[in-house]
Amino acid sequence: MLGISDEFFVVKKSGLSQAQALTAYLGGSAFQTVMDNPVTAYRQLVQQYAKDIAGKPVDPKIASQEAKAIFKAHPISASFSGVGPRLIGVGFKRIPKFGVLLGFSFFLGEGENPGFVAATAASILSAPFINPIRMIEKQQRAYFKQTGAPKPILEILKESAAKNFAPLFRGTIPLMGHSLASATLGLVGQPRLQKYIQTELGDKTGLGRSATGFVASAVVSPIYVVITNPLSRLEVIMQTNSIQGKSYTVTGAVKEMFADMAQFGMRGIFRGQGIGIFKAVISLTLFHEGRHFVQDQFKAYNVQHGYTE
Repeated sequence: MLGISDEFFVVKKSGLSQAQALTAYLGGSAFQTVMDNPVTAYRQLVQQYAKDIAGKPVDPKIASQEAKAIFKAHPISASFSGVGPRLIGVGFKRIPKFGVLLGFSFFLGEGENPGFVAATAASILSAPFINPIRMIEKQQRAYFKQTGAPKPILEILKESAAKNFAPLFRGTIPLMGHSLASATLGLVGQPRLQKYIQTELGDKTGLGRSATGFVASAVVSPIYVVITNPLSRLEVIMQTNSIQGKSYTVTGAVKEMFADMAQFGMRGIFRGQGIGIFKAVISLTLFHEGRHFVQDQFKAYNVQHGYTE
């Protein structure tokens, strides 16, 4: 079937086939994408408005006020800006990432619960597939202040085509670091911590999987955001710059971020950190709840039809 080995569809001892595990990860990701999009959009605007239209640094408090003003003026379009590319990205971004992640995981005998080796491989190998979607998503929101509407995807692609689509790969290097932290903490660390919390706390207090998952996400998320927020800032600097203009190098983006810090202190580097932690808790919880729900359906189906080993 399409050159895919039959082994891909064989149910393993964990109760799932690799195909079912991948489908569950994609389902969880799609659920999370739709539900957390307003928070994602708001966070980007807070980071993007680090500079005014003239290119001068803006105090983080003012940037936050401007982002709120956009949402008050255009609540629906702002909340769902970028959700189209993000949902498309569930396929284009997540299939490569989760495919590599679960491919390594099943190969190493870890099943649908990958370890750090699989997470590292997935972060590096999937970045070229993920970056163009993230670039388009950020470009859609980049001119909200001027136009009050998302920038059309076709317009973004036409501008990129004029430069042989090279702009779509701006920010790939910081993305690799961001993706590595996301995979190791969110896809590997959170489930392991949840399992520990379930054993130590859930069994004693009666907390269910959803509650212990939320606690695990709340513990992991601040660590994740402290690591990824500066990387996310680099991505925003590199990916919201005009496609038709000169691109930022990683060094140039780092210099701009440190110039921001020189003027506004640590707030300059960690713009959007508070909303970032909130987003991470919500996103991680939604993703794993969605994933577990789909996995449970597959496992029940496999047992009912005698497909388990």
